[in-house]
Amino acid sequence: MVTKVKGAKELQDEVINTGLCTLCGACAGSCPYLVSYKGRMVLMDNCNLSEGQCYQYCPRTHIDMDAISREVFDVPYSEQQLGTFKEIFIARSADNHIRGKAQYGGTVTALISLAMKEGLIDRAILTQTSNDKTPEAVLAQNEKDVLQCTSSNYMACPVIEKFNKLPKEDNFKVGIVTTPCQGLALSKMKLHPPHNRFSIDNLKLVIGLFCTWALSTDQFHSFLMETLNIPLVKKFDIPPPPANTFDAYTSSGKISISLNQVRKYTMPTCAYCLDMTSEFADISIGAVEGIEGWNTVIVRTNTGAELISRAKQKGAIEIGALPPQNLAHLKEAALIKKKRGLGEIIKRTGDRNNLLYLGLSQQVADKLIS
Repeated sequence: MVTKVKGAKELQDEVINTGLCTLCGACAGSCPYLVSYKGRMVLMDNCNLSEGQCYQYCPRTHIDMDAISREVFDVPYSEQQLGTFKEIFIARSADNHIRGKAQYGGTVTALISLAMKEGLIDRAILTQTSNDKTPEAVLAQNEKDVLQCTSSNYMACPVIEKFNKLPKEDNFKVGIVTTPCQGLALSKMKLHPPHNRFSIDNLKLVIGLFCTWALSTDQFHSFLMETLNIPLVKKFDIPPPPANTFDAYTSSGKISISLNQVRKYTMPTCAYCLDMTSEFADISIGAVEGIEGWNTVIVRTNTGAELISRAKQKGAIEIGALPPQNLAHLKEAALIKKKRGLGEIIKRTGDRNNLLYLGLSQQVADKLIS
């Protein structure tokens, strides 16, 4: 199926103004008209281009899931709960200093730091929490920079905008930590490489985070400003079930807010997402339910397997088996997200043959709908 590539006007009409924008940043950074501003994408002026890379790489415009999967894994997209992968286990950083600063096991920090030391990447695009506690994409150039990006923020951040701003003349190797929608945008770039920009071939490592939803930066940040003494906040956390809380750690202790109160600030577009485990990353990483201080790690590509192999050899991470009950629960949660997302899409369109941006094979769609 050949799909017409549209421009910025259609992107605004079909995605930004309809609550489908993920704030991934794929449309910004290389375009003079589109910018991220206070948690939203803004079209600054009229753009007369009938075709644009802003529209082409958006994860909420048409995507051929089979083509993307073949590009990344050399196999068509399937209904498998966790996507294509080679192995799955639990891990944590072997460095006590990293674990002390990290959100959970510090595995992401350990792997990014090792990739730099081993020369697999020269720099990494990461998310850092700024002084006002909003997320900010940064280009980490050394281990010290990486350690400034160890905590989770939970608010949407236009990470791909930072990638798009890299000078086209530069030739350094880049790693990036993404959410599922951001990884999907990068996969679209791999399938149809950008022109006159920083080469997508220089993207050497994608580590994807597990994600059930992201919070609207402008609305949720306003809520936090009213609820907390922001300067005192050290980090945020959403512990695994059954906690059902959003925790803010301050210099005077922990403050817990009910997730029921927090969920109303979820990005509307998250309702239509099918991917909980960053299925198009080289390595996907999340928390482990019931096992504090460890991460679930899903190795998906040869690039990911090579990095994990080096991490084992260098003693950068400690590894254990993922308990069968944890694996079963993870698969169940991932499948529920797929079915719920697809159900919300069909509810929106009113037609099970109209899946908005998703180009799924009929066989996969039927299995997920059933």
